[in-house]
Amino acid sequence: MGQPEGSLQKKLKPRHISFMAMGGVIGTGIFKGSSETIGLAGPGVVVTYVFAGLLLLVVMAAMAEMATVYPNRNMKDFVREAFGEKISFIMGWMYCFMWLSVCVIEVIAAGSFLQYWFPDVPLWLLSLACAAFIVLVNLMNVGTFGEFEFWLAGIKIAMIIIFILLGGALLFGIIPSAQGPYLQNYTSYGGFFPNGWTSIFSAMLVVMFSYGGSELIGLTLTETENAERILPKVVGNFILRVILFFTLPILIICGLIPWNQLGPESSPFVQVLSATGLSGAAHIMNFVLITAVLSAANSGIYGASRMLYSMASAGEAPKFLTKTNKQGSPVNTLMLCAIILLAGSLLGLVAQDQLFRILMAVPGFVVMLVWICIALSQLKLRNQYPVKPSFKVWGFPYVTGFTAFCLTVIAIMFLVDSQNRVSIGVCLGVLLILIVSSFVKFRSSRN
Repeated sequence: MGQPEGSLQKKLKPRHISFMAMGGVIGTGIFKGSSETIGLAGPGVVVTYVFAGLLLLVVMAAMAEMATVYPNRNMKDFVREAFGEKISFIMGWMYCFMWLSVCVIEVIAAGSFLQYWFPDVPLWLLSLACAAFIVLVNLMNVGTFGEFEFWLAGIKIAMIIIFILLGGALLFGIIPSAQGPYLQNYTSYGGFFPNGWTSIFSAMLVVMFSYGGSELIGLTLTETENAERILPKVVGNFILRVILFFTLPILIICGLIPWNQLGPESSPFVQVLSATGLSGAAHIMNFVLITAVLSAANSGIYGASRMLYSMASAGEAPKFLTKTNKQGSPVNTLMLCAIILLAGSLLGLVAQDQLFRILMAVPGFVVMLVWICIALSQLKLRNQYPVKPSFKVWGFPYVTGFTAFCLTVIAIMFLVDSQNRVSIGVCLGVLLILIVSSFVKFRSSRN
């Protein structure tokens, strides 16, 4: 029997929501972007990853706390409860804008990776095929979707574990290599902080972009049974895995290859796998990169469609977006996302390089705004909870307040970074339109 219109199914399991959020996090940011962060700060960039991970931990814990007090609500609902419909409206649409931007980037990237095997097929056609595949997956029963994303993300995670084991064996001489010893690479070539300790803040912008997507857990709450009981456990396990899956590979890469010899043209993972003598390393890595970007796009479409559904249910988006199919998927929001993906793939045909430059900084900046809203919501709501939370953020209000302050500083760094000028201009333009729209839409509201 099908679900009634406007209803989502509660079929996501703890392993689904953990891997879905990890699918949004572990993508090209680590597989290819790691060369950029290492180039900015050298081996000391692990400090940046750990610090950003701790900020993320507080944001996730804040969501877990609010979920125990407000069951069957998601992160946008928490912001609405704290700051009213205008802020909720602005954050919701900015979040959709972010994920749709990411999805356009990811499907074009997936098409470019597929061209390694199909060089004669046009990029736009491969990108369209990837977009169609992602939309079809999202139209599935949410339990089937969660299972699919679990295995898709699992491939990436398995690849990182294999990389850590092989790289560790090389680093400590278990696998013999003519180039050792490698541990000296941590202190040679300018030391652990070759560009000075302040360089760890320069890398913060890229690292925060890499961690973006973790908050997807905050959108799975309405499709998870007993979310208020499960989420605190999931958050603790998830954040530990994220830090380990970022910091250990970075340490191995910096140990095996001098930080100043990493080039953006090749993935550091391919270079290390090649050093092990593993035949076909490039093909293996290309397969992993394709699964990585498809998984990230899969998570992104989920995030955008569920946020649009939540907004439509609250009257902040057109009502027709609340329609669901027999599988309980919000079919109209998915169709809207499919149209945007289609247009984005075709736009990549005529302006691929410019499109990438404009869109790449969008996720990092918007993620900062969303995380700040989540932290501030928990700060404001704690003293007016209708029931006592079964899970609490530690050191309230100082830890949450410090986290919100740090995220605000990082967001300002985004704004003043000259390399992001066009991207930030696009973000601020969209933000201004949404602010004006919120006042027009809710002009009779006191919020």
